[in-house]
Amino acid sequence: MASPLRIAVGGIHTECSTYSPVLATTADFRVLRGDALTADPSFALLRDYDATFLPTLHARAIPGGPVARATYDAFKAEFLDRLTALGPIDGLYLAMHGAMNVEGMDDAEGDWITAARALVGPDCPISASYDLHGNVSQRIIDALDMFSTYRTAPHIDVEETKRRACTMLLQRLTDGVKPLLLWVPVPVLWPGERTSTVDEPAKSLYAHLPAVDAVDGILDASMMVGYVWADEPRSTAAIILTGTDPAAMEREAVRLAQAYWDARDDFVFGSRTGTVDECVGWAVASGTHPVILADSGDNPTGGGVGDRADLLRALLARDAPDVLIAGIADAPGTEACYRAGIGARLRLSIGATLDTKGSAPVEAEVEVLHLHATGDATDRQAVIRIGGIRVVLTARRRPFHTIADFTSLGLHPADVAILVVKSGYLSPELAPLAAPNLMALSSGVVDQDVEHLARHRTRRPTFPFDRGFDWRPQPVWSARSLKALGR
Repeated sequence: MASPLRIAVGGIHTECSTYSPVLATTADFRVLRGDALTADPSFALLRDYDATFLPTLHARAIPGGPVARATYDAFKAEFLDRLTALGPIDGLYLAMHGAMNVEGMDDAEGDWITAARALVGPDCPISASYDLHGNVSQRIIDALDMFSTYRTAPHIDVEETKRRACTMLLQRLTDGVKPLLLWVPVPVLWPGERTSTVDEPAKSLYAHLPAVDAVDGILDASMMVGYVWADEPRSTAAIILTGTDPAAMEREAVRLAQAYWDARDDFVFGSRTGTVDECVGWAVASGTHPVILADSGDNPTGGGVGDRADLLRALLARDAPDVLIAGIADAPGTEACYRAGIGARLRLSIGATLDTKGSAPVEAEVEVLHLHATGDATDRQAVIRIGGIRVVLTARRRPFHTIADFTSLGLHPADVAILVVKSGYLSPELAPLAAPNLMALSSGVVDQDVEHLARHRTRRPTFPFDRGFDWRPQPVWSARSLKALGR
C-alpha cells in the first residue's frame, strides 16, 4: 500500500493600509501552531482529503496598519523552521490573504512564498488560496503552481476557496495533472465597497467564473479586485488562471480581463452614501428602523484604525435618541470604566487613542451600563451611555459584524433606532436587518474617496487615478509554466 501523501500547510493572513500609522505587532495576531492548526475549524476541510496534512504555522490578524518588521521576521522564521522539521513533503498548501504590508519591505507575500519555494525545492507543488482583495506580483506567480481566490464579498465562500486550492493540489499529486499558471494584471483599483459581489457589475463578473472553470483545460479562474489602501507597485486588479491548456487559458484570461476593464466605470456603492452629517440627518429622520449606519473610513476589517469618534460627535450634535455605536477602540476609556464599575458616572475622553494625529476625541460625561465578563484584558468591552446614545468601548481594535458580538454584551442590533458600525458593506448577518443601510463616506485610513489618496508608488496609469488611457489585456505566464512549456 502506498504511503499517504504528506502535505504541509501554513501561511499568514492580514490586510494592511499603508495610510495607517499604527503598526501591527505579534499581540495583534492569532497564531495557530502545530496540531492546533489542523484542529481549528477553519481548517476542518483538510480532513476530507486522502492525505496527511502536516501543520506548520498560520498567523492571522484583523486588517490594520503595516506589520512591524520584527513581527514578520519572527513569524517567517518560525514557519520555515517548522517546514524544515517536517522533512520531505509531497506538496505545500498556503492559506494567505494577499494584502499584507511589512515596514521596510515590498511584496511581503512574495517574500514569504519565495522563501517557502526555496526551501521545498522546484519539484514540490505549491497551491495557495487568497482573498480577492489581495495584491499579486510576478514574484508570487512565479513561485506558485496553483492559485484560487474568494469569489464573494462579503466573504461567504472561504471554505469553498480553500477546497479548490487543495483539490487542485491533490489532482497534481494523485492524477498526474501538471498545472500551468498565468495572470493578467488589470490597471483598475477600486475599494471593496464599490466592488461587492452582491451588486452589479461585480455580481455578473464573478458569476461567470464557474463556467470558466468548466472549460476543458482550465482548473480555476480567479478575479482579484486588489487592495486599494496599499500604495504599492503591485496594487492592482488581476485575472489569474490555473489550468493545463495554454490556448484556452490565454483566451479565457483575456476575455475576463477585458470584461473587468470594460466595467471599470460601472462600479458603484451598493448602499446609499453621503457625508457624515448627511447620513446622520437621514438616519435621525428615518421612519423605519433599525437604520444601520456604516462608518466606512474607520472600518477595522478594511484596515481602519477603529478609534475615530466622528459619528459620535455628529450624533451628539443632533441630540439623536436610541442610538448604539459599536464600537470605538479606546483602551484607556475601557479600563477607566472597569475601574469605576457598573452604574458609575465619569468623564471620559473618547476615541483618538491609537491614531492620535488623525482625529480628535469626544469629551463627555458617561454612565457605565455594562462590563463584559472576561479574563482576557484585551477582550474587555464597556457599554456606556451619553444621553440617548450608547457606545461600546473596546480594549482592542475589533469589528462588530455578528449578532453574537452584540448579544454577548446584552444588546441586539435590531432593538435600536440607529446602529452605527465601523464597516463598509454590511456583514451577512447585519445586512438583512438594515432598514435602511447607509454608508458614511467618513474620514480615516481606509477613506472611500480613493481618487484623492496620495499615490506615490502605485503603477501608473491605473484607473481611477488616471483616466483616458487605452489598455489591452496581455497574459503573463509564470516562470515555472514557461519552463514547462519550453518557451
